[in-house]
Amino acid sequence: MPNKSLDMVDWKILGCLQINANISNVELSKEVGLSPSPCLARVRQLEKSGYISQYVTLLDPIKVGLKVSVFIQVTLERQVETALEHFEKAVLDRAEVMECYLMTGESDYLLRVMVADIQALEQFILNFLSKVPGVGNIKSSFSLKQVKYQTALPLPNRNYQG
Repeated sequence: MPNKSLDMVDWKILGCLQINANISNVELSKEVGLSPSPCLARVRQLEKSGYISQYVTLLDPIKVGLKVSVFIQVTLERQVETALEHFEKAVLDRAEVMECYLMTGESDYLLRVMVADIQALEQFILNFLSKVPGVGNIKSSFSLKQVKYQTALPLPNRNYQG
């Protein structure tokens, strides 16, 4: 299902599921103006085509004890393919690393890390990050306040608000 073949109903389904992935098919079908059977068929096709990659439950980090959100810039000693691959493989195995991006600019990588406290961050940096071969420089910035956080992507169909 290439992008251009999505119609208004498909975009409504995607928008609605981004807001509430737990919505029942009956509720979803009412929301998008279809009967349940064709609505479910469209959802299955959107899944099959890769528009819907997974369904998740978002937890409150504070309630589960993750009070410290840190952005860490990592610069490698050398930007060679093997060093990049080694670093990426190392961070993939770490649950604290919520996001990791290969960057342009001053640093090579930007990580978003969630930990319980400063001591956990210290352990993460000293016992893991600084020991990854090829890491040259580490700079951390603490998040004081989350101003905006959203997981829903801005969809092309601006008319659907959910």
